[in-house]
This record gives sequence, structure tokens and C-alpha cells, in this order.
Amino acid sequence: MRFGRFEFDPATRRVRREGVDIHLTPKAFELLAALLDGAPRVVSKRELHARLWPGGAVADATLVALIKQLRAALDDRDRAAPLIRTVHRVGYALELPLVRHEPAMPSVAARWLTVGQRRLSLATGENIVGRDEAASVRLDDPMVSRRHARILVSGSGALIEDLGSKNGTFIDGQPIAAGSMPLRNGIQLAFGTVLVVYGESGNGMPTVTHAGPADP
Repeated sequence: MRFGRFEFDPATRRVRREGVDIHLTPKAFELLAALLDGAPRVVSKRELHARLWPGGAVADATLVALIKQLRAALDDRDRAAPLIRTVHRVGYALELPLVRHEPAMPSVAARWLTVGQRRLSLATGENIVGRDEAASVRLDDPMVSRRHARILVSGSGALIEDLGSKNGTFIDGQPIAAGSMPLRNGIQLAFGTVLVVYGESGNGMPTVTHAGPADP
């Protein structure tokens, strides 16, 4: 995704200005992602609080400080033509037009999670896994947090990141540490105690074979 002189890649969690990497803290990166997802509309403070600090009570001053941090990182200093526009008492908006880049011939056409007999497709971009009704991949289980983990899908691959879940996210039995981890076909994931298998294919999503009831 390109905006102005910048490039944003959620899969690799990198931001570049004219090809040069820009360092952002994890929260500043998430803030930029939220503003890009909402652009060109104004993203409300309430929406930003819910996304950046799910389930937590954070003062507006914390968000203001984070906006200031992001502006400094992006060298957003022109008050006459700001990159991040403040709408007082409402929220913030990115002012530059966006250009989204998708590979012309993606190496992998489909990605999904298999949960028991269910196969849940993953969309390009952000996929929230959790118990929340608004989650992209909804797992209605008490061991799963409302916003448990995030899977970021791009033409180059898929990454998974725990979102501070109560019961943890695991890859092949190992807990995910801070940051994101790459996924590969056939890898086993666990969200709390819910076991899931990640799949990918260049030929689209395979057909689910249903086994009928056994003969008496």
C-alpha cells in the first residue's frame, strides 16, 4: 500500500519512505494501520481506542501522545497540509490518496484455517481471530479471547501475531513470543485450547469431503 512518499506492508510490518525503512513502535504501527484501513474517512477516537487497547481503559492523552509519535516518525510537520488531520473531539484522518498494490499473479491463491469439519477462508490483509462477533475468523469458545490473534495475508505469505490473549496463541505447541511469526501450509495452531490447521494452495480452496453416517 502506497500513500504519498510512503509504502506500508502489513505482512512484513514495514514502513518505508522512498525505499528507506522507518522505525515505528508496535502501537504506532497499529495506529497507522488503523488510519490506513479507514482512509479517507475520519477514524473516531472510540474506534482507535477499541482497536489499539481492546478491553482496556486508556486516557485520550495516551492516544494524543501516540499520534504525536507517529507524526514525528513520518515527518508530518506541515500544518498547512498535514498528513494526519485532526478532527477535534472526533478523531483523525489520513489526507493523502492511497494506492493499494496487489501482485498480478499471486503465488498462493487461497489460504484458510481448518477447525474440526469447518474450513474458514482468510482474506488478503488483516484477519482477526477471536470470540468477538465482528472477528474475521470467529471461534466461539470460552478459551478464546474476544480479539485473540491477528493473521496478516499478502501475496508473499501469511504472518500470525498474538493480540495479548489470556490463554495464548501457539504454533506446533510453542507459544508465540512478541511480534509476528510466518505461517506455512499444514502448520498446527492453537488459540487457547482450540486446535486449528493452517492451509494454503495455489489451486484455490480444496473441496471439503463429508463422511456420511456409518451403517448400523
